[in-house]
Amino acid sequence: MNGQAREDQPSLAERDHALIQAGASETIPLTMAQRRIGLTGGIASGKSSVGRLLAERWGLPVLDADVYAREALAPGTPATAAVLARHGAAVQSPDPTGAASLDRAALGRIVFADSVEQRWLEQLVHPIVRRRFDAELAGLSAAPVVVLMIPLLFEAGLEGLCSEVWLVDCNEAEQLARLMARDQCNEADARARIAAQWPLSRKRALADVVIDNRGSSETLRGELQQALGSDAGGPESHP
Repeated sequence: MNGQAREDQPSLAERDHALIQAGASETIPLTMAQRRIGLTGGIASGKSSVGRLLAERWGLPVLDADVYAREALAPGTPATAAVLARHGAAVQSPDPTGAASLDRAALGRIVFADSVEQRWLEQLVHPIVRRRFDAELAGLSAAPVVVLMIPLLFEAGLEGLCSEVWLVDCNEAEQLARLMARDQCNEADARARIAAQWPLSRKRALADVVIDNRGSSETLRGELQQALGSDAGGPESHP
């Protein structure tokens, strides 16, 4: 693994980051008329389940940072080339089209075990995700409510995109069990992934609304109904 950029010229990651940062001031302003809910939590705390409920039951547009991050690291993208330039064959995956492609599991093992590499990857991907949010929000300027599902909302400093922040909360034992079952990983790997994010205890104090995901699905729906308030009167596809 090559952990150092060449001194005589900026790396692809640095060039990409600089270009994105240069346009960062052209973000979409938060208008008084639009309610932007920043939906966050810890890994495997239930953010995706809440996002689906908000989209399916109340018809709200949900913008997913994880989707944008995966797109940023799709085969053949500049960000993928930057990762391969840094880590080489250790994270390369064969692609039938011949495009440069990543072994996401291998990359995950590296970044979850090394805070320096995690920070490097975040500095590469987060500006790309932010730019995508700005573009999507521009197209949704007439929507009264938009949900921004951002796992690392606080860590990435994206609170400014939101009018309020909702935290999907659960206890540590539930989080650990869900993550091990979802990703088929062992306890040590699961704990390393949880430790790579801010703890839920830290995020609780920063959130405007805490959604308790320790109970039943019916209880969860009731919490969301209450948190939405007058905006809960939208279309409901599931009675």
